[in-house]
Amino acid sequence: MKKFDQLGLNPQLLATVEEQGYSSPTPIQEASIPTILEGKDLFATAPTGTGKTAAFAIPLIQKMSDKPQKKVSTLILAPTRELAHQISDNFKKYASNSKLRITLIYGGVSQHRQVESLRRGCQVIIATPGRLLDLMQQGHVHLDGVKHFVLDECDRMLDMGFIGDIRKIGEHISDTQKQTLLFSATASQEIRTLSEELLNEPEGIDIVPSEEHKPKIEQWLMAVSQKNKTELLAEILEDEEIDSAIVFTRTKYGADKLVKAIRAAGHTACAIHGNKTQRERTNNLESFKKGRDRVMVATDVAARGMDIPALNYVVNFDMAEDPETHTHRIGRTGRAGRTGLAISFCSEGEYKHLKALHKLHGKDCMIEMEHDFRIELASNNKREGSKKKGGKTSNRNRNNRRRNERHSGENRSKKRSESFA
Repeated sequence: MKKFDQLGLNPQLLATVEEQGYSSPTPIQEASIPTILEGKDLFATAPTGTGKTAAFAIPLIQKMSDKPQKKVSTLILAPTRELAHQISDNFKKYASNSKLRITLIYGGVSQHRQVESLRRGCQVIIATPGRLLDLMQQGHVHLDGVKHFVLDECDRMLDMGFIGDIRKIGEHISDTQKQTLLFSATASQEIRTLSEELLNEPEGIDIVPSEEHKPKIEQWLMAVSQKNKTELLAEILEDEEIDSAIVFTRTKYGADKLVKAIRAAGHTACAIHGNKTQRERTNNLESFKKGRDRVMVATDVAARGMDIPALNYVVNFDMAEDPETHTHRIGRTGRAGRTGLAISFCSEGEYKHLKALHKLHGKDCMIEMEHDFRIELASNNKREGSKKKGGKTSNRNRNNRRRNERHSGENRSKKRSESFA
């Protein structure tokens, strides 16, 4: 593997990398940085948590610093407010030794501060598509000077129905001068079609993580009726080894209801979902990151774009609607070389979602665990001991042995990684 000083970066950026304490690029960074510095368009696919933000931010900072301009030079689109915030925070960190000014644009809050930032002038805009188009239509945003156009988590943007907005925004950027970079976790036919529209003779990068960089996530399956899920979660949270956990629910109402139940069981908890104001979402995320809340309950708005390096527990209280969403949910853990555990509760009514996972990843992708509320799912109804309630001590002992095996030889996965988040 190459080092950062072998990728064509200037001394100023290398010093920034060194200040952050990093030395070795991840595979997506190693492949992308030289390509972007050469000015080529790029279509890159890589799993979540592999350092995509640094892969485009670092070389773009160098290019903008080499040829500074007062107008907006780089536009980055992201599907959610959380991801836009994360990109902005990282971009500012990597650009700390430059004079670049960055404006963050997203909906759900007053546009006043965003408009004021645009009026003062900036070289980088990081935005969600809807609010950006709104400000463009009001005459606050002008993209005639954009030279670098980045689409991050493009598959998620298409899933959220932003393809029309992306095309409208792209029409305002001159085809003769822009470099377009498309990053995605998957490469569906729809994304490939969009890439053909927006990219000019792109370099293709498809990162299949090595064993070293592959997310180390163990998955447990707990078959449980819907009515007993809350009790099962309360029992799991009694485990003192769980310092923090994200719990995913299907609905916003369900998230708020579950937070109340978790608090009633004596644990600190908060929620993030689409009905929360941006201030509430930001405050709750910060509270969770700093450990004031042990549990964060979230809808799929949080399945992408949240980087919490120390997190090593994810619970799917409700099964994800499709395998791709499941992958992004559990990808909140096991990041940057750390290990993680994802626990999925599956009721009889959710069995179809489990079947979809089995079809894609095989039936051994999850370890089915014994517990006090275990039920038999459709494919297991011939197994002995169907719906037995006994064996509490043996069930716990068996699960404890598996947990001990899982943690054997590990130092609770709290060592710092030497790659970018």
